[in-house]
Amino acid sequence: MAPRLVADSMLGRLARWLRALGFDAAYHPFVDDHQVIAWARARGAVVLTRDTRMLRPADVRVLLVEHDTLERQLAQVVAEAPLDLAQARPLTRCTVCNEMLVGATRDEVWNRIPPYVYLTRETFARCPGCGRVYWEGTHVPRLRARLARLAAEAGQGKP
Repeated sequence: MAPRLVADSMLGRLARWLRALGFDAAYHPFVDDHQVIAWARARGAVVLTRDTRMLRPADVRVLLVEHDTLERQLAQVVAEAPLDLAQARPLTRCTVCNEMLVGATRDEVWNRIPPYVYLTRETFARCPGCGRVYWEGTHVPRLRARLARLAAEAGQGKP
């Protein structure tokens, strides 16, 4: 089972990508270090931070993300958390609030999607937390390609 993650306020983009890949990556942009540690402790999660001065209590694992680019940040977290990319379940979590997505019919979401999407897509998912609606758009092949590159770089083969 993949470890749960809590990203501090410096790593919102990384948290969003980890969620897009299907990993449990909690994040809130307006919490301080003490709250991040408490949140990680309560969830049994690994803290992801860029803050070299963050507290490192003995009962919470803190992973210092050393890189500036998203690709290298993802590679580091995959290697050091560690994350098994074979367990990645892309597009199963809300990228905004981290909730697991649930299936939805076109008729359930018709008033929350563009008309073109309603006419051209049949499969949808919605977030029970924030209500966002998701569908496979033109970004999905790029996301899957990035996951494949990340898996290759991590020596994990195809996810």
